[in-house]
Amino acid sequence: MKRTIDLGMKLTENFTLREFVDSPTAKRLGIDNTPKWDHVLALANLCRHVLQPLRDHAGRPLLINSGYRCELLNEAVHGVGQSQHLLGEAADIHIASIAQGRDYYDFILTHCPFDQLLFEYNRFGAVWIHVSCKQEIVKNRRMALPNYHVK
Repeated sequence: MKRTIDLGMKLTENFTLREFVDSPTAKRLGIDNTPKWDHVLALANLCRHVLQPLRDHAGRPLLINSGYRCELLNEAVHGVGQSQHLLGEAADIHIASIAQGRDYYDFILTHCPFDQLLFEYNRFGAVWIHVSCKQEIVKNRRMALPNYHVK
C-alpha cells in the first residue's frame, strides 16, 4: 500500500514536514521535492532528537533553510553527493548572529545526539548550523566542527 505524503503533517509539536521540503530552488526549477516515507521517518527522528529540543531551548521558532533534498534538488544547489539531506537526516538552520549560532551549536553539542554538527558560512556572508542525526542513534559519529566565522 502506497502512503500519501501530507506536507502539513506534524513531525513534532513545532515542526511540519513542509518546512523540510519547501525549496525556492525546487519551485523555480520545477523539481518535485516530495520525500518518500523513509525520508519522512528520518526527518521525524531529526526533529524529535535535535530540532524540537533546540526549539524548546531557544524559546522561539527555528527557520530551516534546507531539509530533505531529492537528488535533482541536491545537484541544483551543488550539494555533496553523499549529503545526509538526501536521506532526510539533515537540516540547515538559519541563524541571525554568530552569538545565536554559538548558543545553538553549544546546546546541540551538549544535549542532543547528532551525527554531524557544523557551523557553516559562505562567501556571501550567510551563516547557518548544519546538523544531522541518523535513525540508529548509536551510529551517530558526533562529528562537530566549530568553524565560527567572524566577520
